[in-house]
Amino acid sequence: MKHIPRKRFGQHFLSDGGIIEAIVSAIAPLPGQPMVEIGPGLAALTQPLVERLGRLTVIELDRDLALRLRLHGQLDVIESDVLKVDFTQLAQQLGVPKIRVVGNLPYNISTPILFHLLEHVQAIEDQHFMLQKEVIDRMVASPATSDYGRLSVMLQWRYAMENVLFVPPESFDPPPRVDSAVVRMVPHAAPAAVRPALLSELVQVAFSQRRKLLRHTLGRWLEGRGFAGTFDTQRRAEEVPVAEYVALAQACS
Repeated sequence: MKHIPRKRFGQHFLSDGGIIEAIVSAIAPLPGQPMVEIGPGLAALTQPLVERLGRLTVIELDRDLALRLRLHGQLDVIESDVLKVDFTQLAQQLGVPKIRVVGNLPYNISTPILFHLLEHVQAIEDQHFMLQKEVIDRMVASPATSDYGRLSVMLQWRYAMENVLFVPPESFDPPPRVDSAVVRMVPHAAPAAVRPALLSELVQVAFSQRRKLLRHTLGRWLEGRGFAGTFDTQRRAEEVPVAEYVALAQACS
C-alpha cells in the first residue's frame, strides 16, 4: 500500500537515485560502523546505507512507516520523537563510544533537532543531514553576513561544518517549496570549554535586536552580571566572531 506523506510530520521523501547515490557517497559508510538514521521514511537512503553497513538503527515517529521498517531484517527500529531520544545512552546500548548520525530531517523541526544533538555531541562521530538550504547557509555563515546568527555561533563552536551537496526540490516526492542541501558536521576534537546554557543565553541576547549596536542588548546584559572585563559593544551582533563570543562566555563563568 502506498504511503501518503503526512504534512504534520513534514514528510518529503527522496526519490532521485542520483542524489541518493551522491549522499551515500558523501557519508561513506563502512561495514560494521555504528550508525543511526533519523527519519528513514520510505527507506530510500536507508537501503543503500544498510547494504554497506550490515546493520542500521533508525528513528521513525510515523507508526505506519515504523511498522514497515520492522519487516526489514537488518534494521533496529526506534519508534519515537527524535527529540526524546537520548543519543548518549543509544551509543552505550550499541556498545560504542561514538555513533554516526544521518538523516533527511523534517524541515519543520530541524533546528530543535540540531540543538538536541548538540547536548549529546560527545557521543557523536559525525553528522550528515539533508536540510533546507537556507538553514545550512545560516549554519556555515561567516561573521559580517546576513546569514550569521545564533545558529552559526552555537554550532560552529562545537562543529566543523560544510555544505557538501545541493538538492533541488524535484528530488523529492512531494517536492518541497524550498531548495535543500546536505551538510557534514564533524565535532571539534578539543572545543573551547564553556557552559552551553550560558553561551546560548549570551548569544540569544546579542542577536535579539540585530540591527542595534550591542551596547543596547549585550552591553546591558553584561552590566547586569557585573562584568568587569573589556568587550567592544560598539558593534552589531553579526560582526563578532564565534571565538569572541566563546571567550566572553568563559569570562562570564
